[in-house]
Amino acid sequence: MTQPPTQEPSDESRLVADAVAGSAEALTALLQRYGPQVRQRLTGKIGQVWRSVLEEDDVLQVTYLEAFMRISSFSPRGPGAFLAWLSHIADNNLRDAIRGLERAKRPDPRRRVQARQVTEDSYTDLVGLLGVTSTTPSRVAARHEAGGAIETALARLPADYRTVIRLYDLECRAIEEVAAQVGRSPGAVYMLRARAHDRLKEELGGSSQYFSRRS
Repeated sequence: MTQPPTQEPSDESRLVADAVAGSAEALTALLQRYGPQVRQRLTGKIGQVWRSVLEEDDVLQVTYLEAFMRISSFSPRGPGAFLAWLSHIADNNLRDAIRGLERAKRPDPRRRVQARQVTEDSYTDLVGLLGVTSTTPSRVAARHEAGGAIETALARLPADYRTVIRLYDLECRAIEEVAAQVGRSPGAVYMLRARAHDRLKEELGGSSQYFSRRS
């Protein structure tokens, strides 16, 4: 009996499999192939009011960085899945950038005071912002534990993520100054900050791992 011919995997599926397995070359090839399509999809989604502080390439740069960090958890689901996954990351980044820019335009009732020097309160405030605690530890306990936990977690983040959190969240520097430091647009900084917060929360894990359950 004649066996049916074995269906060879497509070029895309081979690249995706290699990328998920850890091949930077395969992932780069996928980004080169599908990046222009993602960029085209972004065109028209950035309002004219943001054009001076945010462009499609800003979104793509952060999206590519996140793709390299997330590709190992990507589950191939047939043709077009990688493009859909990459587009979803880009849409999330664009959403976070616009949200950050919109918040920056509104007056903040809690005036941001530049700390410049990171204090124990800086770490405690960041923990509260991230919302990683499910209990309310005492102020003293949080101060002693938050700094070490955050510094340990920050060390495992990409350099741009670390810099944005340190300058914007811990030292309360102006968005324009942070953007100049990392060589990105203000819109890109808000994207980096949102992704950095996501990664930092993952690194911190459950509250019980780092913070005493004290009242």
